[in-house]
Amino acid sequence: MQNKQIFFTGIHKAELIKNEVGKVKENEVLTRMEYTVVSGGTERACILGMNNTSQKFPMSLGYCGVGYVEEVGSAVKKVSVGDRVLVYHGCHSKYNIRPESDITKVENDAVSSLEAAFVVIASMGLGGVRKLEIELGESAMVMGQGLLGIFATQFLRLSGANPVIAVDLNAQRRALTLKLGADYALDPAEEDFVQKVKDITKGKGVNGCVEVTGAAQALKQALDCASWMGRISLLGCTRVSDCAIDFYKQVHRPGIKLIGAHNFVRPKYESYPHHWTHNDDCNAIIDMIATKRIQVEPIISRIESPSDAPRIYNELCDDKNFPLGTVFDWRNV
Repeated sequence: MQNKQIFFTGIHKAELIKNEVGKVKENEVLTRMEYTVVSGGTERACILGMNNTSQKFPMSLGYCGVGYVEEVGSAVKKVSVGDRVLVYHGCHSKYNIRPESDITKVENDAVSSLEAAFVVIASMGLGGVRKLEIELGESAMVMGQGLLGIFATQFLRLSGANPVIAVDLNAQRRALTLKLGADYALDPAEEDFVQKVKDITKGKGVNGCVEVTGAAQALKQALDCASWMGRISLLGCTRVSDCAIDFYKQVHRPGIKLIGAHNFVRPKYESYPHHWTHNDDCNAIIDMIATKRIQVEPIISRIESPSDAPRIYNELCDDKNFPLGTVFDWRNV
């Protein structure tokens, strides 16, 4: 069976390539994709060969998508042919083969496939929020309002954080995050940024912060904005450590807790407080979308054909204002 798949074939170069679908092993699931979502930060870093990426070409990404099961291996028990499912760490591809553990069944018909396509990436934002252990009434901030950040902002509001401060250089993203529940939206490039955060929090600083950008300068600012004994969840992948941090003055003395929040740092089988499995988080998010507790549709910027992958990835590499929610539609490829 013939497949079509987006590959990064070199620095700053993406192509849609034909290949053959492999054989399904006993614990694997073959899914025919409907939609996959571009994860701007990770995919831009990889196609540009930045630090802390594999730097090996060709490579194929696309860890966030939804589709229908076409075939299951003999040992697969949780899904069946015809089920609508989320595919975790698949590829931007018409067909994906993944272990059953990377497949989550979408059982709520109130959630559209376009909305469901964003659930995996939303789960990463939720994981970063859970690790903060926010209590009702604590102040919170999210550095960066890309996909992970804009979901983290919504989850912080649901967690009872007050106020919720969203931070991004992009004015359109700041405006969107106010519509999705942030109490304040600030530009970190402003000279009085840290003072604004202190004023909003009545001089205390923020109790919890999700740092999503991976930029060393953003972490330094987050530390400057933190309250006494505050917590910072490090959700973004740091590619370049180009900003000095005084760990005594900014971390040790004020008792700041830095929390590694990479998405792989999760329990595999059983959830426990503040640390849920991937599948449990995905199911919770599906239900939250269905009950309108979080919103996805305002985040969707455009739906594109995979045939336009070279243009889309040129834009991702070169445009600092790359559209937030870019989706590939595989239904007619």
